Amino acid sequence: MQLPDNKKVYFASDQHFGAPTPELSFPREQKFVAWLDEVKKDAAAIFLLGDLFDFWFEYQTVVPKGFVRVLGKLAEIRDSGIPVYFFVGNHDLWMSDYFEKELNIPVYHDNKEFTFGDKTFLIGHGDGKGPGDKGYKRMKKVFTNPFSKWIFRWLHPDFGVKLAQYLSVKNKLISGDSDVKFLGEDNEWLVLYAKRKLETQHFNYFIFGHRHLPMKIAVGEHSEYVNLGDWIGYFTYGVFDGENFELKEYKN
Repeated sequence: MQLPDNKKVYFASDQHFGAPTPELSFPREQKFVAWLDEVKKDAAAIFLLGDLFDFWFEYQTVVPKGFVRVLGKLAEIRDSGIPVYFFVGNHDLWMSDYFEKELNIPVYHDNKEFTFGDKTFLIGHGDGKGPGDKGYKRMKKVFTNPFSKWIFRWLHPDFGVKLAQYLSVKNKLISGDSDVKFLGEDNEWLVLYAKRKLETQHFNYFIFGHRHLPMKIAVGEHSEYVNLGDWIGYFTYGVFDGENFELKEYKN
């Protein structure tokens, strides 16, 4: 994609709306909608890199209630012609085709390559990538198994959604001491993942979420790993202007 003059590509991740309660989440939702309102003025595209919701499950005829301001704003942005791309995270990995059918937003379940101008990007949520974390990788295989989803679908939504929300809030990915501690470049598994990918293919930018910690690290010649942080404590986002990528904090 060649960026039009004065247009930018925006990236955000890990909003976890609904946690720890809908009432406490609501001000963060309002802040995110305000950000969307601002960036739509010069956005060539908007990338949402997962965990938009702290829990999301699509039954055949039901989706979790709430989040109408966020969903409405995304629908407005898409209807205006601005592309929006969504990558599922580990908290909304049971997303199916609701975004595609209702909002015209493509949904990706794994990393995807993009090119803007002469810069190449590898984009994804980041969970389960790189060395280690074998317990989570096994758990993800169970949760994404069609049989597991079929069993959960038989739970009444009033029970299933409440149970999942309870378990999700208990998950350290939202309360997350481990997620906000920099492990060192040699131990950050997404840094190691990016460096390994560079052995076979060049990317200028590796853009991920999941770690809840904003960081920007050189991983090779003309290559950077970027983690977008979150919208719980940091309210950070990424912006690419066609030449450079910046991490910024939204302070409105």
